[in-house]
Amino acid sequence: MASSGSLEILLVEDNANDEMLTLHAFKKHNLTNRVHVVRDGAEALEFIFCTGKYADRHITDLPKVILLDIKLPLVDGLEVLRRIKGDPRTRTTPVVMLTSSREESDLVESYRLGVNSYIVKPVNFEQFTETARSLGMYWLLLNKPLASAA
Repeated sequence: MASSGSLEILLVEDNANDEMLTLHAFKKHNLTNRVHVVRDGAEALEFIFCTGKYADRHITDLPKVILLDIKLPLVDGLEVLRRIKGDPRTRTTPVVMLTSSREESDLVESYRLGVNSYIVKPVNFEQFTETARSLGMYWLLLNKPLASAA
């Protein structure tokens, strides 16, 4: 896990293969030391809102971007997104749906709830790796974030 103040990406992913591919792409471009992985929606909410086992974190120490899957155990990605965008402390944190869902209803609902981007995971290894690399580079190096609203 990244040390306080250096976290840049929160990866919310329950599929071990997709997690491995994403982290591989980040490692190849020296981004892994700034990634924290959680494997279900409940843990994501605990991390983001500093409750449960993450109660020692500070809400102001938010990641630069949250990569969120839709199909998650315990609490689905749409509910996690709803809570992030519904709270003034976390509303401006960029959230990217990185999902295998091609369902039009998931796409529409994600944007209705305020997602910043919706990306369908490529099936091909090279494309998946390139997608993960591009995401990391864009959100960490190119995107100009809003100053902390917390």
